[in-house]
Amino acid sequence: MKVKTKTDEEMWAFARTLGRQLRPREKGATILALSGDLGAGKTTFTQGIAMALGIQENVVSPTFVLMRQYRIPAERKLAWNQLVHIDAYRLGSDKDLAALRFEEFSQNAMNIIVIEWPERIEAAIPKDSIRITFEIGDKSERIIQIDYKFI
Repeated sequence: MKVKTKTDEEMWAFARTLGRQLRPREKGATILALSGDLGAGKTTFTQGIAMALGIQENVVSPTFVLMRQYRIPAERKLAWNQLVHIDAYRLGSDKDLAALRFEEFSQNAMNIIVIEWPERIEAAIPKDSIRITFEIGDKSERIIQIDYKFI
């Protein structure tokens, strides 16, 4: 699936729609692997996913802290307990994930994990992750390519 957005509002709306279609896996966390250049819309997309989950906190890029956790409000806990947002840009390899307790988070089906820059830790990304690529198009256009089928 390929989608184009021109504003943050369009990106948020698309991510909210997609977020409402996500279903938890039977085993392990639901993982969204977001690839794309700086400024291509990965964090903006994550904000839309957070909105779909009912998270009221301001979702910001975890570039310097590497990971942020957001509790999903009790009234919205239909599938997951928390959103884990990881920015792997500054990680040297998948081995650096151990300090973030990635294995623990990824084994818990009550977690939804969004990973920006998954190519930096490719060996740790499960094969059944939802792969989403962001490109910068003409002017303010963002092109989003999703490698997953939603039912």
